[in-house]
Order: sequence, then C-alpha cells, then structure tokens
Amino acid sequence: MGLFEQISEDIKKAMLARNHAETEALRGIKKELLEAKTAKGGSGEVTDEVAIKIIQKMKKQGEDAIEMFKSQNRQDLVDEYQNQIEIYKRYLPEMMGEEEIEKVVRAVAEQVGAKSMQEMGKVMGVVTKQLAGKAEGRVISSIVKKVLG
Repeated sequence: MGLFEQISEDIKKAMLARNHAETEALRGIKKELLEAKTAKGGSGEVTDEVAIKIIQKMKKQGEDAIEMFKSQNRQDLVDEYQNQIEIYKRYLPEMMGEEEIEKVVRAVAEQVGAKSMQEMGKVMGVVTKQLAGKAEGRVISSIVKKVLG
C-alpha cells in the first residue's frame, strides 16, 4: 500500500475515532497530494518519493508557523501546529543523525575530490540527492561547511 492509500485509510480511522485534529491534518496532506496528482504536467500518480517531499514541505511550513506564533504569544496555535507536525512525522522516514550525515559528506567529498569551500556546491548536490528525505538541507549544509572548512 502506497503512502496515498495509507493516508486515505488513516483518515477513515481518525473519523471513526472522532479525532477532529488528526482528521483535519490528514485531510490537509491528502489535499496536497491530490493537487500534485492533478497538477498540470503531472503524471496522474503520486509516488511515495513525491508524497514524502510534499509532507516534508508541510512539516517545514508548520515549523515556520510555530516560530511566528511563539513570537506572538499564541500558545493555542503553537500547540495546534505541533500536533499537526507529529502527525506528519508518522509518514516521513527516520531522519539521520549528524554523525551518519558527516560520514556520507566525507565519502562524497573524497569521491568528487572536494578540498575547499569553493567546491561546496559539488558536494551539496550529490549529498542532497543521496539523503533526500533522510536529512534536512540546513543540517547537510552546516556539516558540509564543517568538513570543507
């Protein structure tokens, strides 16, 4: 069962359990996936890789909203977005630790022959593709800077 089908099933379960917050978060995910499925130039299918990217984007937007609402002292909205993020995390792969990321970065830097910060782009391109969905870009970037710096 693909991610799209799993989310559809989980919406039904959340509705039966009368869990309004979970139902709304899952409906939000499904809406984004349906939009990607029917987007102009789309294939009519949403692969798990595309679904993961969409859910990661939604998680990031939620984290940004939390920061904004914290600065405005809106704890009610902070809690709401934190609950949504916890639901999004269920469908995302486990994130790698910094030590694991650093091993990959060092291997790629050696592979492409990068020795200085001028070659950061080469390393970032390869590492970002390898770790897609497993590590955040800002974490990868800081580790690449540390390794090449």
